[in-house]
Amino acid sequence: MAAEISEATGPPKDDSQTDERSSAIVSDYNADTMRKTKPGLKRLILTLTVLLSFFLGAPFLMKSIEIYRSALPFREIDTLANEIGLTSLLFPCQFRAVFVGFDHQTHAEFQAEKLELSITDKLKTFNAINDVECGTCLKNYNVSVTVEPDFSVFGLDGYLEDDDNDDTVDELLESVLVSSLDSGRQIYTVVVMKKDKETKAVIGKHRHGWVIGRVSEVEAVHWVAETFVKIFDNGGKEEGSIHGEFMPVGADGRLILSFNLLNSDPSDWIFDWDFQKIDEILVAPIIEALQPVANISVESQVLYHTPKSSFSHWDNKLSSFVFGTKDLPFFVNSNEWHLDTSIAAGGRSKILQFVVYIPSAKECPLLLMLPNGDISETNGYISPMWGGVIVLNPPSCSNSGGRHPFRHTISSQDIRNVFEVFMGQFRQLLGLKSDNLYVGRSGSFKFLTSERGFAEWELDVLSRRHTCFNLLSCARTLGSLSRLVQSLPRMIIMDEIGKQVKLSLEAAKLAQNNASLGIYEASAVTSRLARALAEDAFFHPSIMSVSYYSFEHCFAVYSPFFMPVSLHVVLAAVREWRRYKQEKKKYLAWKAKEKAF
Repeated sequence: MAAEISEATGPPKDDSQTDERSSAIVSDYNADTMRKTKPGLKRLILTLTVLLSFFLGAPFLMKSIEIYRSALPFREIDTLANEIGLTSLLFPCQFRAVFVGFDHQTHAEFQAEKLELSITDKLKTFNAINDVECGTCLKNYNVSVTVEPDFSVFGLDGYLEDDDNDDTVDELLESVLVSSLDSGRQIYTVVVMKKDKETKAVIGKHRHGWVIGRVSEVEAVHWVAETFVKIFDNGGKEEGSIHGEFMPVGADGRLILSFNLLNSDPSDWIFDWDFQKIDEILVAPIIEALQPVANISVESQVLYHTPKSSFSHWDNKLSSFVFGTKDLPFFVNSNEWHLDTSIAAGGRSKILQFVVYIPSAKECPLLLMLPNGDISETNGYISPMWGGVIVLNPPSCSNSGGRHPFRHTISSQDIRNVFEVFMGQFRQLLGLKSDNLYVGRSGSFKFLTSERGFAEWELDVLSRRHTCFNLLSCARTLGSLSRLVQSLPRMIIMDEIGKQVKLSLEAAKLAQNNASLGIYEASAVTSRLARALAEDAFFHPSIMSVSYYSFEHCFAVYSPFFMPVSLHVVLAAVREWRRYKQEKKKYLAWKAKEKAF
């Protein structure tokens, strides 16, 4: 057994050879290039963990500074702008001419077709001469002609001889013409009646007019075409009148009529008025008539110690104080006339000021002299987009009350006279004629005055103009908002703004549809809503926030906090990685040396 164990263990090792080998390895060991132990990974893992935590925290940082943006329909906005800009909203119009009392040797239907072609050619001539404005229908109209042998069809016997019967003739024509129309259609009609009398043209309070007198067919065609183009389509607007784009309606569709009675010097006399009665009788019908165009409200006030800013001079021939048109820019005294006191004019509403100025005894009577030397019949003037002023002289300029002035109430007749002037000023501010006479190429047209202040055809003109103006303004506002939002990627866009933009686009499309169908009032109402919603979206309070800074600004704000720490962490990780590679290289060099021996 002992022999077996000895044999298994083999011969004993030579301790001298082992010692020589160890001494050789130790003699070749260099601490700068070798190491005997394997380098640890703890420091490298800790450094990379810190670096990784910075990278993982970057998305959370970007999420925390993310700006909320509701999706806006940019493509629909561009489409709306292109459609309105190219088509210019040409409204459809139905024109009808009725010829009465003309002796035709040919068949009535053939003669009607001949007259229809003549009127159409004349309309094209007017269309070529005049620039087509937005809100007109000179390129989208239909003409029809009817020939009647006598006057019995209208039942006008006995009413055509006297000019005082124009209102009666107007209502009789309305009853006959409306009964012959299809339901829901709005047709502008001109009735030409050949009669042995002086030619006269009258435009009624509805959607028709008539020409009566000694007229030939050629002259009648010219009368009819001019009535269609210059009056029913263009509203009788003349050269030098206020342009249609200056619509005195606020961006929110509201209009405030502020009536002010100004007593220049209450120590001379004090005038007052019963405005509640005025509002109910004179102003309420106007507000009702213009309801599709604007949401109108009325207010009034009486002010004292309100002298004018301009000077007047005494005129011996007129025995009055006179101020000229050159003095008008300085007439309104902004320091003393505290007119802008309305609490209802918040937001983007528009105020039109109508001022009745009572001069003091020192400048009474006060008259406005026109540039040609004549005295103004209205003794007032207008200021576009601001309102109008009327100078109302007291009945007796020498009746001064002294220390205890008398109180006067403006008489009903004076009130009616004043409001007739105010009505003319208001019509002129809206782009219509202030008087009831239009002089054209064919002759003079007389306009019948409506109790509401506006004829039906005039309300159609206003509806078309306001629809066009509102849709153009809506498209421009939404286009500006679209460009602004796309240029600032970090602008806050609330859901309310996105909802307002979408509702505005829907209202604009509905207004376009109503306009294409010739539904003028509905198109005016929906276009006003579209413009108001677009303005509300553009001027939303959240858009004025300071949070929509650019990404470069965000980087400049946060980099002083995170860059120094991040830089040290990255440098530490790089340095630790290099150290680990170097130490591992030393360890591998030692292992290679150890194997060599």
